[in-house]
Amino acid sequence: MLLSEHAYRKIDKEVAKYPADYQQSAIMAALAIAQDEKGWVSTEVIEDVAQYLAQPPILVQEVATFYNMFDVKPIGRVKLTVCTNLPCALRDGEKTADYLKQKLGIGFGQTTADGQFSLVEGECMGACGDSPVLLVNNKHMCVRMDASRIDEMLSDLSSFKGV
Repeated sequence: MLLSEHAYRKIDKEVAKYPADYQQSAIMAALAIAQDEKGWVSTEVIEDVAQYLAQPPILVQEVATFYNMFDVKPIGRVKLTVCTNLPCALRDGEKTADYLKQKLGIGFGQTTADGQFSLVEGECMGACGDSPVLLVNNKHMCVRMDASRIDEMLSDLSSFKGV
């Protein structure tokens, strides 16, 4: 077992939400719990989640690789996902992405040399009217991100040491 007892208890709570023999329905939640604990979902973590849920590993891997919220390789402590879909792109989403690339010195799919930030191009986040939009660590949505708000956010996040 690769995860903590606490993580497995959280997964058990997710499994309990579904009828018996439908552990497959808890794959996304289990992967999210594992990623919160480990920082990303390695092949070993995918296999562990599959074994714990009594599912074929390929089924869990398909979920982990389909959704961009799951990271199947190590990332920075802070993952910044920028929406560049058309509505956001028309409202400075591309400019926001370019500004972050310039400020961080990395492109999409890359991590800063110090391991602090990873930059990801994201799909629609459902906040088109508040664009440009970005997501921090898959959990915190930031809206109307102009250069000054980005600078403030990066300053605040620079001291973040968690996963």
